[in-house]
Amino acid sequence: MTNVDPNPRPGGGATEQDVAPHPSPSHAAPEPVADAYASPVPVANAALVGVPTFLVGSIALGLNLVDYVPQGIVGAPIAIIAMATGLGQVIATIFALKAGESAVASVFGIFGGFWLSYAALVLGILHNWFGFTTPPAGASASQAASAAVTAIDDSVKTFLLAWLILIVILTLASIRLPAAFTLLFALVDVALLFVYLAYHNASAGVPDSGQLKTGGVFVFAFVAVGAYLFFDAMFAATGGKNLPLGRPVLK
Repeated sequence: MTNVDPNPRPGGGATEQDVAPHPSPSHAAPEPVADAYASPVPVANAALVGVPTFLVGSIALGLNLVDYVPQGIVGAPIAIIAMATGLGQVIATIFALKAGESAVASVFGIFGGFWLSYAALVLGILHNWFGFTTPPAGASASQAASAAVTAIDDSVKTFLLAWLILIVILTLASIRLPAAFTLLFALVDVALLFVYLAYHNASAGVPDSGQLKTGGVFVFAFVAVGAYLFFDAMFAATGGKNLPLGRPVLK
């Protein structure tokens, strides 16, 4: 049966549309057939950006803490920490948010804040951005120097303690993640604790060298765990199997 226009157009005959048959299931376009040999669509993984940039800053800081680079040269790792690690964590955070990975974005966002604020603290101390070395009115030279040392020491301790508390919270919040992540965060906690104690026990503004070195050892310990996590992410991204990451502390 054909469609017939009850109001024929001037000039007579029906148009091509007027006589087009009704579509039937037999005329439907065939559904596309999946190609069994097609490559799978890759799944974005923010860890492939976030973890290695985290590691390089940690390695630079660890070398400073263990005195491979003299501990007094606090600005030595800052170029890496600010422009590779801090920036890399921000990129990974955005990456994870776009992929809908909120928990991953939270982790990278937290560490991005840590590394960028650490760089700001060190640069601020070195360039007196925060008025650490501004002498009080009427103070002698020795009093001004002592006040500057105290201000710097108190600022560093505030920085370390605040971040130690937050990373402990992150560690406790991570107990539903595979155990490797909780171990990583716990090692970061211990490293921060020893660096905090080094400044808490400072003598004449000089932090305890032994405790800084102990903190550096724990930095390299969490670098090792982070490297394992990077291998896991890279193996999975290149078609291999995931590495075992351990059972969560709390299911």
